[in-house]
Amino acid sequence: MVVAVTGATGFVGRHLTALFLQRGHRVRALVRDLPRAQFLRKEGAELVAGSLDEDAALTRLLAGADAAVHLVGIIVEWGRATFAAVHVDGTARVVNAARAAGVRRFIHMSALGARPDADATAYHRTKWQAEELVRGSGLPAAILRPSLISGPESAPIRTLARMHRWSPLIPVFGDGRFPTQPVWIHDVAMAFALALERADVMGTFELGGPAGLAYEEFVRAIGRASGHPRPLVHIPMTLVRWAARACDPLGPAAPITSIQLRMLIEGTSTPSNAIETVFGIRPLPFEEGLRRFLR
Repeated sequence: MVVAVTGATGFVGRHLTALFLQRGHRVRALVRDLPRAQFLRKEGAELVAGSLDEDAALTRLLAGADAAVHLVGIIVEWGRATFAAVHVDGTARVVNAARAAGVRRFIHMSALGARPDADATAYHRTKWQAEELVRGSGLPAAILRPSLISGPESAPIRTLARMHRWSPLIPVFGDGRFPTQPVWIHDVAMAFALALERADVMGTFELGGPAGLAYEEFVRAIGRASGHPRPLVHIPMTLVRWAARACDPLGPAAPITSIQLRMLIEGTSTPSNAIETVFGIRPLPFEEGLRRFLR
């Protein structure tokens, strides 16, 4: 199968691309920076230079493709890269190009918590709007909503691991009881591969790890897995909110933004985990996955 992939150089994309190639698919990846994407070419992927706002590049990407896998997303707005521009406008262009190219399968990565509610974050609302574009496209589609993804490229997990290594105390926001359900990157990649290959997988599916845990335990698990567990100190939420607002102007350089803090408090767990029931994947426990790359 010829698979056109957006976001192939990202955290999830590089694992998906490797797995698709291992399973015998031909991967054609849209990349903005050809020199930095050469690792994909070495693995066997075909590269198409361009971005989501270049219709000609999307036409080249999708010409003759059997399926499209759309992964591009952002967690912090910066300049022209707003949630609306990337999640909504970008998805609309990919959907339109895929429909024009006659692709027979569309796989879209959304996020747990995507919804149209007025009290949702702009991140979650635009993720929902992108889902609606896919659902209304007329293309045979599967939408996957992963929880927080654990893996070697996870910036939040790497940051907490470094803090455990070098800091005598680890800050935890508020009471630290926010729900999490981290899912291992290889399990996510396999779910995407099966969604790509199984025509019967249609609709929207949430992906989480095998068990939920409070954020405080999430932080403790990272300390244990890194070999440097430290005591935790709880920071009043009022102070944390003030600090997040102060960091908002820093964009991608911010340690945490107001929107990221809201999403953390809201939690990332799912009672409708499809990873076993739909995809038949036995998810790897969070701490076992951590030990595979933090040691």
